[in-house]
Amino acid sequence: MKISGFSMGKNAHKLYYPMRYAIESILPIVDEFVVALGDSDADDTTREEIDKIGSDKIRIIDTVWDIEKYPRGMEHAHQTDIAKEACSGDWLFYLQSDELLHEKYLPVIRDRCEELLEDREVEGLLFRYRHFWGDYQHLQDTHCWYRKEIRIIRNDPEIHSWESAQSFRRIPGFDGLNYRQQEHTHKLKVADVDAEIFHYGWVRPPAVMQNKIKAFTANHEGRAAVEQKIRMKKYPDYFDYGNLSRLTRYEGSHPEVLKPWMEQFNWQGQLRFSGPAVSLVPMKMKHDRLKYRVISWIEKRLLGGMRLGEFRNYRLLRKK
Repeated sequence: MKISGFSMGKNAHKLYYPMRYAIESILPIVDEFVVALGDSDADDTTREEIDKIGSDKIRIIDTVWDIEKYPRGMEHAHQTDIAKEACSGDWLFYLQSDELLHEKYLPVIRDRCEELLEDREVEGLLFRYRHFWGDYQHLQDTHCWYRKEIRIIRNDPEIHSWESAQSFRRIPGFDGLNYRQQEHTHKLKVADVDAEIFHYGWVRPPAVMQNKIKAFTANHEGRAAVEQKIRMKKYPDYFDYGNLSRLTRYEGSHPEVLKPWMEQFNWQGQLRFSGPAVSLVPMKMKHDRLKYRVISWIEKRLLGGMRLGEFRNYRLLRKK
């Protein structure tokens, strides 16, 4: 059995993505790791950070992003597919640049891949998620945050990254352009794996978080939209994470490989632990909206954590 790891990114280190550590977190159980590295700015050092790992398992593919050809975030999926198609494993383990795996799950995942290798009904493996917010001690676990997602897939040419690369679908006869198509796509049949992904995409210095949001908006709405919002002063100077004391605290350990990155945490004084739960600046997150705050309260307080109308981009098989 062979497992390939893969990821993609552009300006990852400059935008405070812990890409190097994401790669390192699963490197022990993969036979190769393919990175589609976009045409980053001159002051981005992602390549140098990856090179510091010093592993001959890692292969970098240089790419050029085209958000006009792949708008609405689809360039993320396109870049993911570039890395995926260069993989040679039986199973392909996808990690985004801000996702890590705790080392305690490494043997669990490898055993699960071995167990299901010949069960061709299983097209992928489904992971639980922890979404860290603001710092390394607080979590977003409300209605707007997905609880599970596919991160290991079969090496099958009909399986493609989907929409903005959050997940995967089977797309027979895919034209290579419309990663957001719904028609003629099929949700993957997946099995659970007793492991979780640690997502650090919202743990950044508040000023850098704003730069990341601008880059993300450009990939989804175009550069002109970002420039217009800047002229209209839609972006505050910093990102307000809201009142963190209202969030679920995390008391467990983090992936060992992330410790050097976590030592750079220096924005404690810019976080809030009092006042309104929602952001004080004009930019609001979806989970700040009253509708979703009410839904989250009902789910947590009255329904024991059950989600109302939860979207699931998979078909879960009952595989012991």
